[in-house]
Amino acid sequence: MTKALAEGAKAPSFRLPRDGGGTVSLKDFAGTTLVLYFYPKDNTTGCTREAIDFSSQLNAFAKAGASVIGVSKDSVAKHDKFKTKHGLKIVLASDEQGGVLERYGVWVEKSMYGRKYMGVERSTFLIDGKGVIRRIWRKVKVPGHVAEVLAAAKSL
Repeated sequence: MTKALAEGAKAPSFRLPRDGGGTVSLKDFAGTTLVLYFYPKDNTTGCTREAIDFSSQLNAFAKAGASVIGVSKDSVAKHDKFKTKHGLKIVLASDEQGGVLERYGVWVEKSMYGRKYMGVERSTFLIDGKGVIRRIWRKVKVPGHVAEVLAAAKSL
């Protein structure tokens, strides 16, 4: 397990396959703000709500000079179905091997009904145009989260 990232740290670089084909990387967003959010699984209640909320505010994020990428361990094919089913506009990246999840410190031990397992901690990182992490939200609760991230993006 890698040491948890802190605000003010350099964001770990990444290059991941994305929905619709191709790849997406941190350096694609040099000079602009990036909202990088990690979520457990496509088509689950909380993850669907969060993706819809980010998609509905995509224009506002763009006006604030920010792009949004969602990352989970789901495959690109699953991401494509998820986007189509819910009319999502955000970029979804696939980290099936979990390397980026590890580098961002969001692959953590969780527990449900007394059973411990490894999973993705719902987290959001606000990264400035120089690749510095400006804000981190961990153990995100979906209601109101996107508005909070948007306000932070506007303040950069």
